[in-house]
Amino acid sequence: MICEAFIFDMDGLLLDSEPLWRRAQIEAFGAHGLVLDEAACATTTGLRIDEVVTLRLSHPELAGRAIDPHALRNGIVDRVIALVISAGKLLPGARAAIEAAAATGVPLALASSSDGRLIHAALDHFGLTEHFAHVVSAEHEPFGKPHPGVYLRTAGQLGVAPTSCVAIEDSLNGVIAAKAARMTCVAVPAPAERADVRFSIADVILDSLASFDAARFVAR
Repeated sequence: MICEAFIFDMDGLLLDSEPLWRRAQIEAFGAHGLVLDEAACATTTGLRIDEVVTLRLSHPELAGRAIDPHALRNGIVDRVIALVISAGKLLPGARAAIEAAAATGVPLALASSSDGRLIHAALDHFGLTEHFAHVVSAEHEPFGKPHPGVYLRTAGQLGVAPTSCVAIEDSLNGVIAAKAARMTCVAVPAPAERADVRFSIADVILDSLASFDAARFVAR
């Protein structure tokens, strides 16, 4: 397989934003009386925030309450954007991995379950926007990851076959989405998840993006 496009995820892969997402959810749902902890929030890693809100609002503590899901969702996204700007950090090797992938001459895209406004705010804040030919959010897809829709749409925008794409992911839901789209997948699980055997469906598993070798995928 010769790579014709690299497709990066964002949250938890490039940006150390999963703690920020968990903080925003704990605050938002806590304001309505639902107490969440880090472990509970970790179970929804990789899902779209609207899917998380729907799931949490079905909890017995909140079921039947007059809570506007759209307002709750937008409030969480607003809070994450603010946290990214004030306290967000790139993960080790993220910038170097993007620059190495770009140096191969193969186009880069970003495919994320996050809202488009959050994606663009984060990329602009860290000066990464220029590296990506396409930035695609699953926000308007019928389903978010682990459904492959956002990856298939991204390949379509790039004009390449999904089987010629290398997707780089951190979450299990993202890996499942990439493999369902028939892409080669590089997984970079969070330290607490590296022992999860389910990541074995990925083609390559790395401890950090600092170990990502883009050239190996385009060598002829």
